[in-house]
Amino acid sequence: MPRTIALTPEQVPAESKPTLDAFTRNIGFTPNMMATFAQSPIAFNAWASLLGSLSKALDVKTRDSIGLAVSEVNGCNYCLTVHSFTAQHMAKLPAEEIILARKGHASDPKRDAAVQFARLIISNRGRVSDADLEAVRNAGYTDANIMEIAALVAMYSLTNFINNVFDPEKDFPAVAAAGSI
Repeated sequence: MPRTIALTPEQVPAESKPTLDAFTRNIGFTPNMMATFAQSPIAFNAWASLLGSLSKALDVKTRDSIGLAVSEVNGCNYCLTVHSFTAQHMAKLPAEEIILARKGHASDPKRDAAVQFARLIISNRGRVSDADLEAVRNAGYTDANIMEIAALVAMYSLTNFINNVFDPEKDFPAVAAAGSI
């Protein structure tokens, strides 16, 4: 049950309105998570800026796979519904790839290395071994790419935490519980 309100268009703070309106135009509706997050223009606009910058990192399949892996570890059901939907419809990942990503893997070897590394980052709070770092480098990722993976983990964790704290009403198709994948 939601722990705070999802703002109506009339309730959105003026400082959040341009960002929220842009998302609404691009997506075609206003997700409850964003209508909730918009209560804090500072946090909402900072996240939107980070999202915009990181939308240029890696490729969409890898980004969505990382989002799924991180959201699974963080137990964010709202984000799992969003990332499952976008992975299927925007990144064109088949259902089996979505399930693999939630488990921290991918069928593509290079993407698999990135997703495994992202899962290690979130599971170990960034404390990865030299061997872990070498494995992702050996898969073809530069240190700049590895920083992008870490930044994606942080960005997805931010929305996971906001959604886990405030539990907005889900407005994307439900996904299977972790125990059933």
